[in-house]
Amino acid sequence: MRPEVLNGGYKPATKLLFAVVRLFSGRPLPDAAKLVFYRPDFYGDPSKRFTHLAMRGPSAWSVGDRELMAAVVSRANACAFCIGAHTATSEQAYADRPRVRAVLADLETAPIEDGLRATLRMVDKLTREGTVGATDMRQVLAAGVSRQQVEDALAVCAAFNITNRLADAFEFRVLDEEGFAAGAKFLLKRGYQ
Repeated sequence: MRPEVLNGGYKPATKLLFAVVRLFSGRPLPDAAKLVFYRPDFYGDPSKRFTHLAMRGPSAWSVGDRELMAAVVSRANACAFCIGAHTATSEQAYADRPRVRAVLADLETAPIEDGLRATLRMVDKLTREGTVGATDMRQVLAAGVSRQQVEDALAVCAAFNITNRLADAFEFRVLDEEGFAAGAKFLLKRGYQ
């Protein structure tokens, strides 16, 4: 059930900001952005800091890699909004739509590096099954992924397991392809702040 708060439960200054965004972008603010403005002290600000650090903080993973991880986690959770958002953002970050689509269609045959493949397998399994073991971690490390990269991937996985559940619980409106592309452009320019 979509709560009314996403439609209009904001202070006048926040509503004005939403109107300005719509005026300049020609599109309404996506529900994911609206959610962080509701109770910013409780959810919005801490979530933005954590997600921005996971997605744009220092890492051996590229922005495209981390956005692809978010898309894989979202696909495992069947979260339509987040699949669209992070597929589009990954495609733009890599400047390679076929590569991203190949990963989401069949991870095992997609044209990606072994370390990324092993990591995507791990975040997918953790999301679907709720657990990974020492054997799973050894496989990721054996593929050439560092311990820090594993931690970075787990941060992405955590951020989007939370976001996916909120997106579905709050029934985020799924955008059209143009809307997701515009959102991706914004995320690549500004991050999750």
